[in-house]
Amino acid sequence: MQTEKLEQVRSVAADTRGKHRISAELKRLEQETRFLEEELDQLEKMEAASTACKEILSNVETRPDPLLPTTNGPTNPSWDRWFEGPPDKTGCRCWIL
Repeated sequence: MQTEKLEQVRSVAADTRGKHRISAELKRLEQETRFLEEELDQLEKMEAASTACKEILSNVETRPDPLLPTTNGPTNPSWDRWFEGPPDKTGCRCWIL
């Protein structure tokens, strides 16, 4: 008889832990649902991304980059020889080119 009472007490204790876990999981899911609904509301209020991208692109294309110098050609023409290949590739014995 005591074993039956002990089993009943254990089952009730296990049941309350299960209920607590289920209610905690339910609260977490409700909170996540609320966050997702708020994010959807924010997305609906935002303007289309394509128009914003077009506006940024037009601003970037029309303004020169202040950190880059504007040159129409090489500043020093002798520097071009470092960026070109050798004039006669058969005579070149270097491994890089």
